[in-house]
Amino acid sequence: MAAHLHLRDIEEAHERIRPYVLFTPLLPCLWCGEKVWLKAENLQRTGAFKMRGAFNMLLAEAQGKAIAGVVAASSGNHGQAVAYAARRLGLKSIIIMPENANPVKVEATRRWGAEIRFAPPDSQARLRMAEEVARAEGFLLVPPYDHPLIMAGQGTVGLEIFQQLPEADEVYVPLGGGGLGAGVATALKHLSPRVRIIGVEPEGAADHHLSRQRGERTPWPKIDTVADGLRASIPGELTFPILQRYLDDILLVSDAEILEAMGHLGFQSKLLVEPSGAAALAGLLKSRKENVRKVAVLSGGNVDLALWTTWVERSARTALHR
Repeated sequence: MAAHLHLRDIEEAHERIRPYVLFTPLLPCLWCGEKVWLKAENLQRTGAFKMRGAFNMLLAEAQGKAIAGVVAASSGNHGQAVAYAARRLGLKSIIIMPENANPVKVEATRRWGAEIRFAPPDSQARLRMAEEVARAEGFLLVPPYDHPLIMAGQGTVGLEIFQQLPEADEVYVPLGGGGLGAGVATALKHLSPRVRIIGVEPEGAADHHLSRQRGERTPWPKIDTVADGLRASIPGELTFPILQRYLDDILLVSDAEILEAMGHLGFQSKLLVEPSGAAALAGLLKSRKENVRKVAVLSGGNVDLALWTTWVERSARTALHR
């Protein structure tokens, strides 16, 4: 399947979703370095970037035709986004979540009026179940990442980064299914071809890194990471060729590095960010380049406070014994 995503698609998405999403701040990170900024999507409505793609798809698909309802497969943030968008637009929503989903994300999704159904943890199993529900109910299936309208919506993050810091040299973005990375990379490479786009993913879910090395979509054999939003088992069919074209590099980060970055964000930047949301910054902090203007996308902040505290305390103890 060919991938089609253009700058105009992202610009149209930005205009379409403007009444519904926040233009999130680009915050200087003084403790990170002199020339580091944070794109704070954790401050977005529903706490993550995902609502950009959800609103873009629902609004575009609703033009000229009625939608009975929507269904989505999600580990949490995409489900919340679809449920919230559906509620704002007066639609019923069914969200397929993994059996081991973060309880905070399950309850948050339910709070937006969604019906929750559970499936095995594997992302492909969830997607298959969502497809079955869509056929049975006559609902619109809203994919988490592998759709041009979703990628265009997520790409508005890149559009905003360029508007806020057109002189950025490097932008670090987390990689799960690849929708955010594909959208951001498409926007920025068209607006500023010299900017380097760095994908970041966990060592325990390195399907993009493996696929990039092999030159084809390759499943990761065993997913093991604290970053639940980055547990996609294989790159998207549409996102992969876009990332192959536009990404300059992919960095792998350990769970320890992710949790350390998450803790620093909490204590030094006063930002509550989930592990998946801290991954890009963890990658940025591994970079040794100096005198380079860097941006890390904090993709989400939906995290259980008790878990956050446990993770940060564990990370601090580990740091003390290094």
